[in-house]
Amino acid sequence: MDAELFPRSRTEIAPGAVHVPDWLDAEHQRRLLDACRAWARPPAGLRTVRTPGGGTMTARQVCLGWHWYPYTYARTVADGDGAPVKPFPGWLGELGRSAVEDTLGPEAATAAYDIALINFYDGDARMGMHRDSDEKSDAPVVSLSLGDTCVFRFGNTESRARPYTDVELRSGDLFVFGGASRPAYHGVPKVHEGTAPPELGLTGRLNVTLRVSGFDTAP
Repeated sequence: MDAELFPRSRTEIAPGAVHVPDWLDAEHQRRLLDACRAWARPPAGLRTVRTPGGGTMTARQVCLGWHWYPYTYARTVADGDGAPVKPFPGWLGELGRSAVEDTLGPEAATAAYDIALINFYDGDARMGMHRDSDEKSDAPVVSLSLGDTCVFRFGNTESRARPYTDVELRSGDLFVFGGASRPAYHGVPKVHEGTAPPELGLTGRLNVTLRVSGFDTAP
């Protein structure tokens, strides 16, 4: 929107969980989108994630640094084409460090990011409530949004049920959760189709999630 009746502002959703609207400007969004498009190409490209029970996730995914599949990590796309996972670029790690410093302070930005999970949502895609618990590090999770607006549901640390807070994440928004909120359940119950900035040239939503593995050589 060009004119907000009530301008969006930085909000602490829970202790250690911070939403910063418009953290990425238009140029940085385009650069990140270009990188995502390159990462999505095979080999080790965008794929459909299948769960152990035989179901499939509606959001498609590509990984950098370490390849995630339910519910572990590998150095190859073990549930796909078997190719080595694409490398995690240093500039993306610096972006993660800057995000943590801007939201939680320099004292929280002590570990080097080495995992990116990039999820693509079309208008029908969703993400159920879950915890990011397959890493050995409790460093903050950094989430960057591109494209369509979504409802991001940020819950509690005990169960998938209430209490939770629904946050509107738009293109360029940053969400960081660490500390007491690091093990919180979260998900995406809705994507507002057709709400991406037209100048971005993206149909759908991309979520770039940065994590610290805590792994030495193997998970």
